[in-house]
Amino acid sequence: MRLVFGLVLIVGIGLAGFAVYMAKNYIQGYQAQLAQERAQRAPEIDTVEVFVATGNLKYGQRLMKKHVRLTKFPRQALPKGVFTSEGALFPEGDDEPRSVLRAMATNEPILASKVTNAGEEAGITSRLERGERAFAIKVDVSSGVSGFLRPGDKVDIYWTGDIGRGGVRTENNSTGEVTKLIQTGVRLIAVDQLADVDLTEAMIARTVTVALQPQQVAALAQAQSTGRLSLSLVGIEDDTVAEAIEIDQRQLLGIAEATPQAEPKAREEVCTIRTRRGAEVIISEIPCTN
Repeated sequence: MRLVFGLVLIVGIGLAGFAVYMAKNYIQGYQAQLAQERAQRAPEIDTVEVFVATGNLKYGQRLMKKHVRLTKFPRQALPKGVFTSEGALFPEGDDEPRSVLRAMATNEPILASKVTNAGEEAGITSRLERGERAFAIKVDVSSGVSGFLRPGDKVDIYWTGDIGRGGVRTENNSTGEVTKLIQTGVRLIAVDQLADVDLTEAMIARTVTVALQPQQVAALAQAQSTGRLSLSLVGIEDDTVAEAIEIDQRQLLGIAEATPQAEPKAREEVCTIRTRRGAEVIISEIPCTN
């Protein structure tokens, strides 16, 4: 009996030890897999809920609450001017909604630079900054860069006109008909009656509208009434400062300015008398009396 009890005890201890060994291996395997999964798991990203478009939005469209929804956006990649609350995007609700200034695609964040203020239309007044005025310039195919101008582009403005030939000269000693750079980096806000910056097709405009300070508006009005204005398109990333440019026909053709010749002096009248002394005749100068 004692032998049987001893055998049962030994077997029980063996089974208990085997169970502990198996449990230990299982736990270690589970912990290893958990550590591996944690190592492979991507780090958590800090996000912010911002309003995005639920569908494609076009220029001039009224932005209503049904056109937007909240979605999570990485905080580190957050663009400037996003809206994170309904009160900020719709301060007056759907009664006075904003208007779309730039076309937006589905799920694109709504930015302050792409919409007007609450209740405003998507006209050129919404594109004028503080202190700026809108001024229209007449253009054609040659002066308007062959229809490649779009709202949002920047142009240099040249004036061509006759400054007169009555001895009038400019700072660069130019005379007659002159072409001069009068404004640089002027921002276009409309082409004809279109202010959509997302225009892609070329169009031959009859007028372009630019944003200027009042003093610049006065200068362009004077220039447009006294000569012809031409536009030169500036590159998107061009930040160079244009120098003063002025050229007339003489400079264009490389014609040197003629040096005025001095008038010949009038010959002075000389009066003489002749005196004979024997066979010799002596000539003497005397002051002329008449």
